[in-house]
Parts: sequence; structure tokens; C-alpha cells
Amino acid sequence: MRIAIVSDIHGNLPALRAVVDDIARRGVDAIVNLGDSLSGPLLPLETAEYLMAQPWLQLAGNHERYLLDFSPAKRGLSDQYAHARLTPPVFEWMAKLKPAMSFSDEVFLCHATPRRDDEFFLDTIEGSQIRAGSAQEIEERLGSIAAPVVACGHTHIPRVVRTDRDQLLLNPGSVGLQAYLEGRAVVENGAPDARYAVVERRNGAWSAQLLAVPYDHASMADLAKSHGRPDWETALQCGHMKAPR
Repeated sequence: MRIAIVSDIHGNLPALRAVVDDIARRGVDAIVNLGDSLSGPLLPLETAEYLMAQPWLQLAGNHERYLLDFSPAKRGLSDQYAHARLTPPVFEWMAKLKPAMSFSDEVFLCHATPRRDDEFFLDTIEGSQIRAGSAQEIEERLGSIAAPVVACGHTHIPRVVRTDRDQLLLNPGSVGLQAYLEGRAVVENGAPDARYAVVERRNGAWSAQLLAVPYDHASMADLAKSHGRPDWETALQCGHMKAPR
């Protein structure tokens, strides 16, 4: 069993297409999407139409919730841009997505943590710093989920953790955005490549690969710039942050 895991596409359709092309040569059995698919100053409608045509299991992220539930005054710039360009069929599709669910008896999927769609799971924010979560913190966030594999997104930080219960926990990183500000804390993956993961069960044991795929990131940086988002322009160009999001 080989499962490709994508997350946090944020309307970056060229990055997603590059990832899907890379997945195609790896012979996976399924693709799953952990959410935060559309929010951002790029190609929200085009990305939605692409995703709606796929047979994948797909989740809602916190930004899907913001797009559906938040008033215009509460939406950030990225959600404002996406919301203005999406259509009724897209909103209907989003409303059917869940933030967490089982893929199988052995694989549990969540956008952030099993209990919340906006909580860091494998990492912890401390003021202006982000560090790897402690074993105790991760176990508390995991709760009663006993699946051998638990995949999460939300943070955009690629990470693999194995618990004392021998559960494989992973975050594939972000397909579409490799740097951003989380409050005062800076998330920087340091390269513009699109990220995803493949988990594989062989001889009864699960393993994970974290993968980085190059794509035409310069065109998306230019698009973000043309839409008045120099912060996204920098993040897309180099995987670092130089301006507030």
C-alpha cells in the first residue's frame, strides 16, 4: 500500500500539477488531500475546479472554514481574494468536506490535529519561535487516535515523528506556500519547491518519504506580486519571509 499525501495547496495550481506529475511515476494506490486548498492570492477557482474533478479523499482545512463561515470583516487578505473568485458549486463542495476522518483502519487523516482544524500538532509555537513538539505535547494532541499512521497538515512544516506506541505521525509540508508568519513566529522551509509525502506499508511496517518537487515558482511569485501581495511574492520565490503576510 502506497499513499501520496498532499496538503496546504493554497491555490497554487502549478505546484499541485508538478506534484501530481511526480506522484504518477511512483505508482501510488491513492492520493489524499489534507485541506487549506484554495486560500491565497493565486488561482483559487482554477485549483478548486481541478480538485473537484479528482477521485481523492479530501479534507477541509481551517481556511475552508473561514471561507464558508467568516464574515467579510473577519477574513484575512488571502481569504478575501479567494472568496471573491469562488463560485456557488465550489462553496457547496467545500461544505461537504470534513477536517478529520479515517482513510482506513490503519491511516487517520486530519488537517491540523484530530480535535481542531487550527492547532499545531508535531510542532509547538513559543512566542516568536517554533520548535519540534515534545513527546508529551504530541501524545496529548493525538488523544485516543490509535491508527498506525496519522497524517496532518496546517503548519506547512515537513515532519515525521514516531511515538512510543510506534505510531507513524507525519506532516507532508505544503504544496503551495513555503514560508509565512504564524503570529510573531516565522515559518520558512528555505526553498520554493512544492512539498508532499508518500507513506508505504511493506512487510507489515509503515514508512514515510518527505518529497520536494521543483516547479515554475517564479510565475506564481509574479502573480502574487501583480495581486498586491509582496509577502507571498517573496515566500514563493525563495521559501523565506521578508514582509508580513
